[in-house]
Amino acid sequence: MPIDEEKKSENVVTVSNNADDSRLMTLDASLRMAEERALLRKLDRRLMPTATVIYLLNYIDRVAVTSARLQGLEADLGLSTVQYETVLAILYVTYCPAQIPSNMILSYISRPSLYIGACVVTWGLTSALTGVTTNFAGIMACRIFIGLPEAAFYPGVMYLLSRWYTRKELTVRSAWFYAGLLISNAFGSLIAAGILANMQGKLGLAAWRWLFYIEGAITMFFGFLTMWLLPDFPHNTRWLDAAERRLAQVRLAEDAGEADKDADNLTIYDGLLLAIKDPKTIIFMFMSCSQILGNSVVNFFPTLTATLGFNTTDTLLMAAPPWVLAAALCVLNGWHADRTGERFFHMASWWWVAIVGYIISLCTMNTGGRYSSLFLMTTGYCGFALTLTWVSNAIPRPPAKRSVAMGLVNGFGNLGSIMGSYVWNAAWGPQYHQSMIISLCSFVCSTFLGLLMRWILIKENNQIDGEEKKLMEGPGRERIEEAARLEGISFEEALKRRKSFRYLY
Repeated sequence: MPIDEEKKSENVVTVSNNADDSRLMTLDASLRMAEERALLRKLDRRLMPTATVIYLLNYIDRVAVTSARLQGLEADLGLSTVQYETVLAILYVTYCPAQIPSNMILSYISRPSLYIGACVVTWGLTSALTGVTTNFAGIMACRIFIGLPEAAFYPGVMYLLSRWYTRKELTVRSAWFYAGLLISNAFGSLIAAGILANMQGKLGLAAWRWLFYIEGAITMFFGFLTMWLLPDFPHNTRWLDAAERRLAQVRLAEDAGEADKDADNLTIYDGLLLAIKDPKTIIFMFMSCSQILGNSVVNFFPTLTATLGFNTTDTLLMAAPPWVLAAALCVLNGWHADRTGERFFHMASWWWVAIVGYIISLCTMNTGGRYSSLFLMTTGYCGFALTLTWVSNAIPRPPAKRSVAMGLVNGFGNLGSIMGSYVWNAAWGPQYHQSMIISLCSFVCSTFLGLLMRWILIKENNQIDGEEKKLMEGPGRERIEEAARLEGISFEEALKRRKSFRYLY
């Protein structure tokens, strides 16, 4: 491909005439399928493990404070119960609002790999600095500033995945990605158990300080690797050749019937305005918030496991198996959701399982029953893992709108984490009945909002045929013409594909 063509922006994609391009655009379906499988394998081998490991490190760093609490963090820093809860909550004061401008920026920068990688390095450094704090003000400052770089990660990577995978490929990938969070709760506990049991007094430092130093250093190292491992966008990823980049763009254009790109005159603020005006965004925002509040047990899981009456090391080890199971179920659920194209019941059924877990825990303090209920509680995250995937499916175009909507949904949703930081009040332990009732009611609220979203999407699907002619005029027609030119097919063929698009619910 000529050098000047390589430099073209995403919004000016032209059809290449080189041999590889011609081969990929052949009408031979078997060759096309083989090339797509090869592209997906390359993406899956590089993008998915990288995203999953980063998410694992993200949550290990974020919840390290809950493990450190078991080994004297509160006493060493002189924290009261309210101050400790505030330390947990303050992260989300910066984390939630920062997600929106971060995703707005991400949809317009050319190298998301460098942007996300730099954020990983920054939060790793901030996490490590938590180990040098000596008072409430110091740890509060660290928690405030760790929320800013972390804000770029989850909605940013989910948006990046939506720029590479089709609607029926995205769910299982997002589930693999989210499994990193769930596994982090298991491995985080195991790593914390090892550090806290063996590092007390080394170099005159408390074990909980070593926990932050070690985990922060690992995150920083992987952050630099991330800048090389992650892809950018389909039109400019350095480790794909020209034919593979073109195929990646064509796949998404075929999936939606129009090019996955913004109009030339669409600004970063237009994407924000479009997202806010769409009622689906608002519903998703509140559904996400209620889910996260229902899942807020994650930040207190070691504390809740400690109510079983075991020592610190055993408590942290026992906290791991429920999350390993949840991670496996999350991936299986995502795979099945992609196979069926269904969304609501693949989310809501896990909320209902978590509700059963809370009901069991409300009814007994028996060790076996209580521990079994913890396994059920963690499955609520299997449903939440599909939230931004559903947002991407329900608000697919233009990309600027999709990007902002994902930032809004996840940013607003994490207000549930702020509320959840105060829901599991130590004064309500060891039963925590009030906490469980609040979480249970949150999942009930999520169910009603999910049903409302499902009804809206069914209604919109029923209206698509009647609105098809209107959608073919003006900017809509231009995008379909661009898709036809990109794919090397006639406008009529592109129009036929566009008519096959339906929202997934």
